[in-house]
Parts: sequence; structure tokens; C-alpha cells
Amino acid sequence: MRILCIGHAAYDITVPLESYPIENTKNRVHNRIECGGGPACNAAYLLGCWGTDVEFIGVVGNDLYGKKIKQELDQVGVVTDNMQLNDDYTTTSSFIIANTSIGSRTILTYRPDDMKYQKKANIEEPDIILIDGQEYELSKEVLKKYPNAISIIDAGRPVKEVIELSHLVNYVVCSHEFAEELTGVSLKNADSKTLEQCFTKMEHIFGNHIIITLESMGSLYRDQTIKLMPTIQVNAVDSTGAGDLYHGAFTYAISKKLPITKAVQIATVAGGISVTKIGGRNSVATKEEMRKYIHDFE
Repeated sequence: MRILCIGHAAYDITVPLESYPIENTKNRVHNRIECGGGPACNAAYLLGCWGTDVEFIGVVGNDLYGKKIKQELDQVGVVTDNMQLNDDYTTTSSFIIANTSIGSRTILTYRPDDMKYQKKANIEEPDIILIDGQEYELSKEVLKKYPNAISIIDAGRPVKEVIELSHLVNYVVCSHEFAEELTGVSLKNADSKTLEQCFTKMEHIFGNHIIITLESMGSLYRDQTIKLMPTIQVNAVDSTGAGDLYHGAFTYAISKKLPITKAVQIATVAGGISVTKIGGRNSVATKEEMRKYIHDFE
């Protein structure tokens, strides 16, 4: 199946530290990890690594970082014919502090407010469309043009454009922050009744398939009844890109026409493995790593 990923591309520079730095101090670091990033772009990279027919569409600057991002995608077989390297923009940069003692990350991202895809894309008809909401106009156009494609959104930010696009897709795979904002239900330390209340409200709002990621708690989804898929137990050092790779793995499972429970399991394992490694794109699970948790993974 042909998969089209549309959205955000960035270049990540990650500094791993054993604890978060104290404000107004100088800190000598001993390592830095560089690689491409961005939700849809990272998802496309995973899909390329796992051998799918995948294309990424997004915009970067026609600069060193933009060319590096394109090269990374090309190296794993992601089609980049419609990716735009624009002389008018500087490639989006993300500067990340990874607190390896607890596996958290703090991200500072710079992206010009007016930066958007401007090229006329010559798209081969996709079977699956994954969007992250960054390229609003292009995403809306493609969803309208290919209504028979299975569509998925990585709904991370509860902003107007992402909310609108979420009404147009088959699968809303969202963060707990997105679900909390839309429903008004707090999921912090939530019991099963509260989780179900939030999930049911999301279904009523969007009228499509809902998956809510709850970080260390797992993922909420419906397979006839509302269920919770637990996370795998790992030693987390950096959560950068875990959600992006979760969405990429979920898309992979959907492309294989797997049942929803299997799709959420595959996504959960891929996201869990990723937090054991530093750097978003560097933490894509291999198929061999996936088989340690899912023996029949293909």
C-alpha cells in the first residue's frame, strides 16, 4: 500500500544530561546527537526503515539542515520528490535537552510563522494518508482529493487547524493534552471511569476512530469496548520522537490491515523502544527489536 505523510520536518540537536540544568549556570556537555525530526517526517522515516512504499511532503530550507533531512529520508527509501527545499526559509530547528535520569525531554523549536508548503505537488494516489496538522491547507486539499484513502492524524497540539483536520480523518490518534483540551476532562491520575468518560466524549466530538496516548499509562482505544493498552517496561532515557514513531508504527499496522488491538500494540512497542535511545530518528526500533515483544511481527 502507498502511504503519504504530510507535515512538519525539523532538524534536532539533542544534548543528553543526567539532570536538568539550573538556570543561569554554565554547563559543559560531552555529547550531542543530531538528526532530522518532526512528527510526520519521523513517521515517514520509520515507515521507510520498515520497508513500506512511503512518501513525505513538507517544507524545509534549501540549506545544510534541509539537505541533511532529505538525505536521511532518501537513504531509507522514502520518496521525497514533492518535498520542498525553499530558499526563502531556514530549516526548522529543534534544540532538545534530554534528562536521561528520568527519560524526559525539553524542546525549543524555531519555525517561521509564515513557513508553509508552496510547491504544486504531483502526488500519486495514496492508500493511506498520515498528517500532523502542520501543513493545514495542503492536508485539507489532499484529504478532499483522495476520500477513499485511509486517513490518520497525529493530533498533538489542540489548535484550531488540527481540530478541524481531525474531523476529516478516519483515525484521530491524539495526545492526552489534546483530549483534555477538547473534552474538559483531566486525565492526570484518572481512574477507569474518568478515562472512559473522556474517550466517549472524544468519540462524540469526532465520530471516528479514537486512540488517546497516555504516555507511561499506555493507550486508550476501542475494540468493541474501551480498552487500555499498557506500555512496555523499559529504562527510559529520552522520550524525544516517541509519539512520532508511535504514529508511524500505527500507520504501518493499518497498512498491513491488522486489527485495531494489534495496531495499537505495535505502536505502543515501537514508542516504548524509542525512549531507550537518545534522539528521535535515531531511536526507530528495528524489526528484530520489535519481535522481542511481538513474536509474529512482520
